Amino acid sequence: MPTPINFPPEEVIKPIFGKKDFELIILWMLNNNEVCSWSNLKQLVKPSTLSIYLKNLQEKALIVKKEFNQYSISSKGKDRFYDISQAKKTKRKLNFPPDVILWKRNYDHWILWMVYNNSFCKWADFLNQPLSINNSSLSKNMNILIENDFVRKENKEYRITQLGKSEYSNMLRDYDLDRQSILEEEGKRIQDITKKTLKFFKKFRITEEETKFRFLNNLLRLPYERVKSNLDSEEDFHKILLFLSINHPTQYPNSISTEKFALKYQMELVTLEYYLHQIVEKQIYPTKFFKLNADSAGNYYLQTNEKLEQILNAIVEEHITRFTYLNKLYEDEKDKTYSRSLESAINAILKEACGNLFKQGICGALRRFLPDYIDYLAYKVEKEKKLFDAYDKLKGLIWHEILVYSSEKKIAQKYENYEESIQEINEAISSNPEDFDLYLSKQSVLIYFNKYDEILSFLDEIIKRFPNEHKNVEIKRAYILKEQRNIETGLEIINNLIVNYPDDKDLLVYKAYWLQYLAKKEEAIETIQELIEENPNNGMYHDTYGEMLMSFQDYATAKNEFLASIDISSEDWYIFQTYIKLGICDKELGNLELALDNLNRGKKLMETSKSEEETKQKWLQIANLFLAEIELLRQSKGSYSK
Repeated sequence: MPTPINFPPEEVIKPIFGKKDFELIILWMLNNNEVCSWSNLKQLVKPSTLSIYLKNLQEKALIVKKEFNQYSISSKGKDRFYDISQAKKTKRKLNFPPDVILWKRNYDHWILWMVYNNSFCKWADFLNQPLSINNSSLSKNMNILIENDFVRKENKEYRITQLGKSEYSNMLRDYDLDRQSILEEEGKRIQDITKKTLKFFKKFRITEEETKFRFLNNLLRLPYERVKSNLDSEEDFHKILLFLSINHPTQYPNSISTEKFALKYQMELVTLEYYLHQIVEKQIYPTKFFKLNADSAGNYYLQTNEKLEQILNAIVEEHITRFTYLNKLYEDEKDKTYSRSLESAINAILKEACGNLFKQGICGALRRFLPDYIDYLAYKVEKEKKLFDAYDKLKGLIWHEILVYSSEKKIAQKYENYEESIQEINEAISSNPEDFDLYLSKQSVLIYFNKYDEILSFLDEIIKRFPNEHKNVEIKRAYILKEQRNIETGLEIINNLIVNYPDDKDLLVYKAYWLQYLAKKEEAIETIQELIEENPNNGMYHDTYGEMLMSFQDYATAKNEFLASIDISSEDWYIFQTYIKLGICDKELGNLELALDNLNRGKKLMETSKSEEETKQKWLQIANLFLAEIELLRQSKGSYSK
């Protein structure tokens, strides 16, 4: 009579968490039976899988194959069975991220937190509660972290790397954690690098406390691992960080040139200058540095989020907000006067910062630096994905206006003084009252200096002199009202034009835009869709619809509309804009290579476009902004060689 076969319990055959462990199943069977045949084992394991595992277990001498396809366990196999059985019974105690981190579904941050705060993690640790990351998202984020050398995989265990520890410290700053927690985490990393740092300070006689502090701060933010594959000497890397630490604005006028530094600290000048360029200009690290050129006094480097930059940021934000608020306040008060130039805000910033925050001698460099710094802050706010409360929304609006103002300032340098510019154009109109282009130029001057009330009165004059331009002038009036936040009245003007000019279908495009400005998504989309149904071969309508869908963040559908527009109207004047918008959609959808192709194609077509130079310059700035952002994304994902 054959001996009955013992089979494993349910928790071994069908584990509650994780995948089946076929090694455990086979060893359990052989440990709890004198022998097992192939037919016994294949009741629990598929033949193809069983064949692979039996072969591996035999090669490791964990099992023994007997005659007639029968198998038994070896003494070594019994030890292995005991080890993995205990591991299954003894559940590892894991540390999990706090709610403040789990609240945002940034899976890469969850993974980084887990591998930092546990000696190692298994794949199932991320799939199981409380994380419950789905397999697809886990695979995508884990691969990115491994490619960036933040996490390494060893024997199906995931552990943090030195570069990952640095990234973890940077990541913590994105969350509302108490300062003590962040300092404790940084303290752990400081302990790891203290011996090397002290040795470096002693060797090169670094005694100044502020320089030591800035060096240590730079070392925590800029880990050597990022450049290790190309820069063999870690000591040379420390020298580069020392150069940045010495040439700080607070040290003015005591800077040191790259030539003198390379000679003093015995390193190749080309190495120093190359990696300074990579860190400061190419931004190979998430931490950004600003360069202040003080002419004969040398270059000084300011790091984002350090104390000096945070104070400057606060000063700039206060004065830019003041500049915007007071401009709005005095728009409707004819008896009040207020300087409306961005230069006045810059002068106010310099007055507060120089002598208190920066030494007087470096203020010339600061004045030259501020316009670009204001642009940086504007782009930074513009790119924020979420603005939670009313103040933040207002802040975003303020910086958006400053960004537009700054862009127009760079394009239209000819308008330096309002009184002189308006006098010059008025004299030209008096001499040539029938030249319509001169009236357009006056509009441009008034818009540039935010003279919206004057523009509205001037538009009435234009209609009296050029009644045939009524439609275009009224569209301009609607635009000015939009700039004054009076979008509803602008929509009324558009609707009246549609009644008065029923054959002009393009007016429905304006209506769709104004409905979009009023956040009436369904009505806006319905308007443009009806227009496309009546005119399916009008590429401009498809382009407009795509742009509208972009504003509602429906990038996949928007992309289809842009492709339709290109297919219909590949030679039209606006098509370079379509390619740029298509590239932006690709970027938002994660297709970075395709985004690069389309953005660059748009720039190429721009060169031969007959559009106004001002329009082309604005689109060039948009394209370059997204190209720069894509480059940073590719670097962060390890797409570029280090």
